[in-house]
Amino acid sequence: MLQAIRRFFAARGVLEVETPIASRAAASDPALDSLSTRWHGPGGAAGLPLYLQTSPEFPMKRLLAAGCGPIYQACKVFRNGERGRFHHPEFSLLEWYRPGWDHRRLMGEVADLVRCVLDAPGLAVEEVSYRDLFRERLQLDPWHADLGDLCRAAADHGIGGVDGLGLSPDGWLDLLLTHCLEAGLGRGCMTFVYDYPPSQAALARVRPGPEPAGERFELYLDGLELANGYHELTEAEEQRRRFAWDLQWRAAAGRHCPPADEAFLAALDAGMPAAAGVALGLDRLLMIKTGSTHIDQVLAFPVERA
Repeated sequence: MLQAIRRFFAARGVLEVETPIASRAAASDPALDSLSTRWHGPGGAAGLPLYLQTSPEFPMKRLLAAGCGPIYQACKVFRNGERGRFHHPEFSLLEWYRPGWDHRRLMGEVADLVRCVLDAPGLAVEEVSYRDLFRERLQLDPWHADLGDLCRAAADHGIGGVDGLGLSPDGWLDLLLTHCLEAGLGRGCMTFVYDYPPSQAALARVRPGPEPAGERFELYLDGLELANGYHELTEAEEQRRRFAWDLQWRAAAGRHCPPADEAFLAALDAGMPAAAGVALGLDRLLMIKTGSTHIDQVLAFPVERA
């Protein structure tokens, strides 16, 4: 699989890069928790905290800002607290960036790569906006539904124990997506869900207008999420604001607040080119290729035997 991926990008002139696995900064995303260690340098007493990457995104964007052009990386990433049928605390991620592209154009290349790896040149593509997905399959408009609408939709579609959950609107939407919609996505084709609510933009641009949208996408195949891509945010001040919001949320929830990646923010200040980027889970792709039903089946040594 790795050989096929390297041939794919070599033929398209995309450079393979390496960036640090351990960093002084970490992702602030409320959905992620980092693993950490300490580096004891010469004469160091307490040691310097280092965080194992949840994604190579920030250093790769620093390379984009330095003018490296289109790049990709296949690497190990780490996420604390994740274990299950499709989750492992250490997993393999493929991430790549295309300067000058938007998220819709990158969706086409993601489809080409998946067809290449699966040796399925005729695998079809379905594209549906996040908003249309909810409107067509749950009769719910995620841009305008209030908490009562979302709670009732969850109960109406068979999700038990919803009373008193106290979720945010995005929490309810995520619950509905994972419990009512995901299983039906990517059946006999690749399903790309694109243009998310602005509150779920993460590191993507928000397209302005009467109905703003976060310019990102996710890819599903056989009911499994495989990839998450963005039309990348390049405005340093907006990125600082989002980091600050993440850290405020983490502090209020009693979660660890890692240091922000100031080197990444400095790269945005210096000028990162407009680009689209995507991260694709290689273990899950290998599960689909081999017909596996549990991530442990494609790992030589799961964490319990590492």
